[in-house]
Amino acid sequence: MALEKFSDIWARACERKGGPAVVKSLLPNTLNADEISEYTDAQLLSVMSKRVFQSGFVWRVVDNKWPAYEKAFFDFEPMKVLMLSPDQIQQRATDPELIRHQKKTQAIVDNAYMIQQINAEHGSFAEFIANWPTDDITGLWQVLKKRGARLGGNTGPYFLRAIGKDTFLMSQDVQAYLTGHKVVDAGFTSQTALRQTQAAFNHWQQESGMSLAEISRVISLGVGDNRV
Repeated sequence: MALEKFSDIWARACERKGGPAVVKSLLPNTLNADEISEYTDAQLLSVMSKRVFQSGFVWRVVDNKWPAYEKAFFDFEPMKVLMLSPDQIQQRATDPELIRHQKKTQAIVDNAYMIQQINAEHGSFAEFIANWPTDDITGLWQVLKKRGARLGGNTGPYFLRAIGKDTFLMSQDVQAYLTGHKVVDAGFTSQTALRQTQAAFNHWQQESGMSLAEISRVISLGVGDNRV
């Protein structure tokens, strides 16, 4: 099936949400490569770790506890995090001031190690992310999933979105659109589906001049139970 024109996707979102001005006000912002390159490793590890904990938890609960995490994990400086002993990690995983979750707590350490390894290989984790081409953003998802801890599914993409890296999200509404319009013909966790989705978003980006993040939001505004 031929891809739907993005102008039609845009028109449907505008009709459902009350016009172009409303839709534009709901679009996400992204940062350019120079801006993303300015992040410190500690900032990136903090945002990454928060997204890991928010997966499956009430986000407000995680937000409220995050100052305690900053203190417990040395403001997320990777080198300091990697100096924690197994006993110290276990203590934090059972600390009532934090969230009691052994695997997610261990993921903080594992992802600190990933950041250090990518720094060693590429000079800068921030620049590694900043310079990754958006026309292969699913490739970056796969790097985070394979080399990091608990960054599969939407967690890695949500981390990228949180730091301003241009990426689409495989939300339920976006998945519903892709399935309903037969853009994908495989399970969403498969490499085939990722390639098909990336190709579709690349096409719409060339057609519209919008970012992947904006296109993703516009699609989601045009489906589901969100009509004004």
